[in-house]
Amino acid sequence: MSKDRRAEMKERIEELVREFLQVIGEDVSREGLRETPERVARMWVDELIAGYFERPQDYVKKFRVDGKSSNVRGDLVIVKDVPVRSICEHHLLPFFGYAHIAYIPTKEVLGFSKFARIINVFGKRLQIQERLTEEVADYLNTLLKPMGLLLVMETIHTCALVRGVEEPMHMVTVASRGAFKDDESLRSEAMSILLAQSSLSEFRKVREV
Repeated sequence: MSKDRRAEMKERIEELVREFLQVIGEDVSREGLRETPERVARMWVDELIAGYFERPQDYVKKFRVDGKSSNVRGDLVIVKDVPVRSICEHHLLPFFGYAHIAYIPTKEVLGFSKFARIINVFGKRLQIQERLTEEVADYLNTLLKPMGLLLVMETIHTCALVRGVEEPMHMVTVASRGAFKDDESLRSEAMSILLAQSSLSEFRKVREV
């Protein structure tokens, strides 16, 4: 998307935010709100929905695994606690947490930091967690062509935290591909590693104290 189009989006969002503030009875000229419409417009276009303007392939960097054959099962690779931040499309409120990935490489592995980059692109769009999990799993599976891939995403949804039941409800979604879909024992083994002492579990413990 061109810079001109993004500038148009910001301008229109700024107008809508100003109107919203007026509808709820606020004085948009008071000091605390004077620049709020502009700030909100920048936040949405440049940050919260930046994934609409980016391509995950722009962040891909793969490395060949020497000595691996596509028909010989490789070693298990685990990537844990990859930050997830997105906006729930139902109430336009954030959900956040972590993704954990296990995969069995064939010929290539993904650069370590690129998992966060790729998840960030898909996350910075209006989402539901179930779809986000499937989109990331499908992309990684197509990109790496592993013998198996398992993605676990665990998050807290602020649409449940600040409204509705007003509780820090914990959602876990799982997507499995290849060997992890076909082999229940392998999937269970990987799940136990992925969810052991996860960062979100530590967050929940702090909330309970």
